[in-house]
Amino acid sequence: MNLLPAVRIALRSLRVNKLRSALTMLGIIIGVGAVIAMVGIGAGAQARVAEQIQSLGSNLIIVFPGSRTSSGVRMGSGTYVRLTEDDAVAITREIPLVQVAAPTLRGGVQIVFGNLNWWTNAYGVTPEYLEARDWRLTAGRMFAQEDVDGSTKVAVIGHTVAQNLFGDTDPMGQIIRVQKVPFTIVGVVAPKGQTSWGQDQDDAIMIPLSTARKRILGRSYANARTVGSLSVKVREGESMAEAEAQVRALLRQRHRLQPYQDDDFTLRNLAEVLQTQEESSKVMTYLLGAIASVSLLVGGIGIMNIMLVSVTERTREIGLRMAVGARGRDILTQFLVEAITLSLIGGLVGIGVGLGSSRLISYLAEWHTLVAPEAIALAFFFAAAVGVFFGFYPARKAARLDPIEALRYE
Repeated sequence: MNLLPAVRIALRSLRVNKLRSALTMLGIIIGVGAVIAMVGIGAGAQARVAEQIQSLGSNLIIVFPGSRTSSGVRMGSGTYVRLTEDDAVAITREIPLVQVAAPTLRGGVQIVFGNLNWWTNAYGVTPEYLEARDWRLTAGRMFAQEDVDGSTKVAVIGHTVAQNLFGDTDPMGQIIRVQKVPFTIVGVVAPKGQTSWGQDQDDAIMIPLSTARKRILGRSYANARTVGSLSVKVREGESMAEAEAQVRALLRQRHRLQPYQDDDFTLRNLAEVLQTQEESSKVMTYLLGAIASVSLLVGGIGIMNIMLVSVTERTREIGLRMAVGARGRDILTQFLVEAITLSLIGGLVGIGVGLGSSRLISYLAEWHTLVAPEAIALAFFFAAAVGVFFGFYPARKAARLDPIEALRYE
């Protein structure tokens, strides 16, 4: 039997029992739709994680102060502050893999403009900070090294601070008071959004490092050039692991640590954080896809059940066709085509349901979904495979019927 006539006969048979055919396809529709929607949710979660890590700065290593031991008691991380501005200069100068290293001091401050005020995070930084964090300006300029050397009172503010203090007013050139010290706004940075742990990166004000130390955040350490952290940006295409090892070796050398002594600093490689969170998101995607695939299995069982019923109902028809010359493989092809047709039609409708569900989830739950063409093709392929797998047994049963017994069937 040619394939085209078999398809025509299959469609005719399905039209005879429209409701039963529709109910049979329902399992496939739900299965394919669920697979596409769940995989879209998982892929969207992965994309969101990557976006959040990217917003922190690409190829970034953060160096934090380490811990110390006092009277046999190990204190917490950040209790032993030995990082300095000179460490940042040395990292940039002596490690070719590093593009830039930016020292940072951080603390909470109250900002006042007119009769408005806002509590935010103040960052004492150098001009390299924006480059290290891949942060661009939407207005104005970043303060220069001359501003750091001269401890000038200039500031660059984040989007959240600008909205809360100025609203729709242009903040450029305005005078604000930070801990009662007047600062002139010279720049506004582009919105970055929240980090993966919920911190608003735009709720910040950046001022020259020397000004922050002398006028705003104070100096509570023995070394006047001590800083709270270093943001180290690795050159594009270079090995993050190798750069991290070189930074660790250089800092240990500069801090005169013996081989038996622990690091007095902590390195956090954001590329490793990204990889870990992406792997977690992939596991969630696979789990959601596996759960949704159960619907395809149920739909396939439904197809097998209906096809077995169809074989029983059409036993005399099968006998007549065999009596006029139809071979077993013709009967096998006919019923197999019917099962595959059910699966493919259900798969096409399921694709529409899955895409619609993904958009609905994005709209109602404000959850980013990402449906890749590969996911659609894979779901459709599995729908066809379900039709072949679960339709083969009923088709083979029909092909093996004895013509004489089939004609006698009541």
